[in-house]
Amino acid sequence: MYEKYMQLAMPLLLVLVAVVLVQPSTAVPLPLPKWHIHVVNGLRNQTLFVHCKSKDDDLGNHTLSTKGQEVQWTFKVNFFGTTLFWCYLKKPNFYVAFESFWVEKTHPWLTSRCFDKNCIWIAKDDGIYLRNNLTNVDELVHPWNKMV
Repeated sequence: MYEKYMQLAMPLLLVLVAVVLVQPSTAVPLPLPKWHIHVVNGLRNQTLFVHCKSKDDDLGNHTLSTKGQEVQWTFKVNFFGTTLFWCYLKKPNFYVAFESFWVEKTHPWLTSRCFDKNCIWIAKDDGIYLRNNLTNVDELVHPWNKMV
């Protein structure tokens, strides 16, 4: 009886050990962190069209007609650390598409700017900025692309 039990338990134990050894580099630490993403209209006298989505969630189309209006959402990173959101923004004659959230596995560029898991993307006249929450400085990340 003991031998049968060990024959069943040993493969499961090996899988468990493998998961524990691999987890720090491929998965998100538990508990799963909650993130807040904002896309803000910082344009002078222009309407901003916003469409953000992930593989699983389409956040829909939003028209931000005045400066200061924003679209925001909150989510938890999935267990496998593959959560990814991207956005398409448009103003008259210009557009930009970019990743608004991704899980960083090596270099913490996004995490260092989105202190306290709060990312603030701002559409300004010359491009899309990400607020560095620690320094309170908006950093230009994506210039606008001219529509053809």
